[in-house]
Amino acid sequence: MQLEENLYDQVVAFSTEGDALMESSKYEEAIDSYHRALELLPEPKSSWEAFTWLSVAIGDVYFETDDYESALIRFKTAQKGAEALDNPFIYLRIGQCAYELANKQQAIDNLLRAYMLDGIDIFEDEDVKYINYLKSSISLTIE
Repeated sequence: MQLEENLYDQVVAFSTEGDALMESSKYEEAIDSYHRALELLPEPKSSWEAFTWLSVAIGDVYFETDDYESALIRFKTAQKGAEALDNPFIYLRIGQCAYELANKQQAIDNLLRAYMLDGIDIFEDEDVKYINYLKSSISLTIE
């Protein structure tokens, strides 16, 4: 299913606004923009791909502000969205949040899933502590 063109354009406009606000470190305003976009989605909201990427965007704001509990909740919500189950970024962020919240097994499980879906590249722009933790936790040589 695809959103009606006018509705899609409105969702993208709010999302783009949220991205710009996040880049400017206006985190609360960014979350508000993403929520306005989510409110536009028809029910059931989770059936739309936009639900997934908007939920990820909100989770990323929380992650960037070190609110790992809120980020984890939002990324788990994103997993319920369309085309989310094979999204390595969602697993990466869930693993990172779990790591930061000292849930080491959940961290390993999700970091490994991200690695299995996207390889080492998924860790390229991330703090090395996450890939190092994964390397030290499993008996697999990651190059």
